[in-house]
Formats: sequence, structure tokens, C-alpha cells
Amino acid sequence: MKNRVVKYDKAMAAAAKDTGELRFIPFDTPPLRLSGFPFTRPGEKLRRLPDDPRLSDGVRYLSEHTSGGRIDFRTDSRHLAVRVKLRSSSHMYHMPDVGSAGFDLYMGDPGRSFMIGNSRADKNSDAYTSDLHIGELPGTMNSYTINLPLYSGVESLEIGIDQDAKLLPPVPWSDERPMVFYGTSITQGGCASRPGMSYSNILGRRFNMQAFNFGFSGNGKGEPEVAEYLAKINDPALYLLDYEPNARPEGVKKTLKQFISILRDAHPETPIFVMSSLRFNREIPITGDVNIQAEILAESAKFQRGEVRRRRRNGDKNIFFIDGGKIAGKDWHEFSVDGCHQTDLGFYMIANNLEKILKKVR
Repeated sequence: MKNRVVKYDKAMAAAAKDTGELRFIPFDTPPLRLSGFPFTRPGEKLRRLPDDPRLSDGVRYLSEHTSGGRIDFRTDSRHLAVRVKLRSSSHMYHMPDVGSAGFDLYMGDPGRSFMIGNSRADKNSDAYTSDLHIGELPGTMNSYTINLPLYSGVESLEIGIDQDAKLLPPVPWSDERPMVFYGTSITQGGCASRPGMSYSNILGRRFNMQAFNFGFSGNGKGEPEVAEYLAKINDPALYLLDYEPNARPEGVKKTLKQFISILRDAHPETPIFVMSSLRFNREIPITGDVNIQAEILAESAKFQRGEVRRRRRNGDKNIFFIDGGKIAGKDWHEFSVDGCHQTDLGFYMIANNLEKILKKVR
């Protein structure tokens, strides 16, 4: 069926953009700073985890997705664009293509950055060139961040700037250590309207730190093989484990102790946060009350809290429990697209509450 909306509102069209005489620079060319891919070596295709046959098929495939990837730099260019070929597109019924397969752009130094635009492409296009903003940029030296797609893989990517524009390294991280997030589709960013609104990306901006995203949609199940890779990350600032919705309560009971032990053996002092499941709308018909958590989730949260307490009693003072049932606040039932996956508002609320918790110990 033909989309007639664009006939009456041209702003709704996703026409290819004319990028004029820009010069295009490969995404991994200094002084562009790429982050989010600790296991990708120069010249390799972007992957969040290596293509290791010991990993599940789902994790291997989803590792191609670029959630958590970002490019930082400073420039005085009046125009910024991307020229991209996607490895895989991820068109979904409940998530905008800008979030799953697109890019967004922030301008401003850490703590003072603002989203100013995003890529625009036809949803059937797996290769496109697009401006990242409307109108001209100031043309003075400014800091910029480009967030990569949350679900699609990237085969090739170039950043377009004016021919005569200067390009400088970004403002340094406030802390060189990365935050490491492990979990499910919600951790990966489903279903944010654009990449910058996943909760790990929000926290990365606020703390001015790398936020490594290891959310694997439908496949965050606490496998020890994944834990072994996360344990190899050099000097992490913290780990946050948020995988109950995929592993289910029974899976968490089977995997959590070993998963934590693998991380702790490699990093004896790194803060580890164990977060139980968010609330989901399917609980409401079961309990009849938005204030009452489904019994199986309450029991699972009790198990996770108990494991954290056990370890703290045994001397591990850098492990903490977060009640995911409360992390989105009292209006949690309004923050999802489909009763499970978060809207931008849901991610914003989660990030607000996680920020208060994480900044106390990071």
C-alpha cells in the first residue's frame, strides 16, 4: 500500500539526501574515536563479540549488531553525513528504523550535548547516504557524537564533512575504564526510537565513559562462554547484569552463581550489579494490580538478592543488587511499546534511576 502521508507532509518522507561535495572518511580513521567494540581489531568487521563457535548461534549473529557503538570527534564542518552499507537490516513491527538501522547525532561537550538530528533512509535501503541534521551546523569547532544502529550490523561506514573542514580528536573520557552492560533485547535497546536513547547510551553520555553493550535480543541467557569474554575486558569500571527476561527465573538460578564467579575471578574489585527483571504488562491480568509483582518474578528477585547478600557476607563488598521491578518507577506500565520492550520514556526513566545508583560506586 502506497504511503500517502508524504504527499501531504514532505517532512515525513525519507528521500535520499544530497550531500554535495563532502569528503568521506572511514569510520576507524584517526582522529575519529570509535568505541563500543573491545574485541574488534583494526581492519576487521565490527562485532561486539568474536565469531566463536563456542557461542550460541543467536549470540554470534547478534554480535554483528552495533548497539553501543559510537564515534566521537570535533569539527568545524557545517555539514555531517554518513555513507553506510548495512550487513543486516532489522525491520521490526514495533521499533522505528532509525533505532534499529539508523544513526543519530549529538552536538556539545560531555554533560552539555544535545541530539540535533538523525539519518533518513527508505526502510528498504540497506545502503544509503544521509545528512544527519537539517540545515547547516554552526561552522565553529564543536564536539559531535554519532551513535550507531542498535540492531543492524555495519558492513562499511564513512563520515562526511566539508572539504575544507578541520577534524580534531574528541574531548577525553572522564574515566578510561568502560562500563559493561550484559542482558537482553531491552539492554540491546529494543525498542528505542533512535540509538542515543538506549539506557546504556544515555548513561555513557552522562558519565562521559565508554558503555560496552552486550545486550543480545532473546539470547541473554547467562552462558559461561559469554561471561568468559566479558571477563577479558581490560579494567572495567563496572558490570551490570540484566538478563533475567531471557534466561527466565529458572535459568537465572542455574547460571547466576557461575556467571558472577567468572567475572569476579578475573576482576576481584570491580563493582558488579545484579538487576532483576523489569515489570511487564502481562503481570497485570495475573495479579489484578499494577502494584503487585507476579509471584514468580518476586521469587526470582529474592533469589538474586540472596545471592548478592551471600557474597557480601563472604567478603565481596563490591557486589550489589538492583530491584528491576522498581527501576522504572511507579508508572512502569506506561513505558513499553508492546508490554515488554521500552519506549524512549522507559529508557529515560531507567537511566535516571540507574545513574543515581551507579555513580555512588563507579
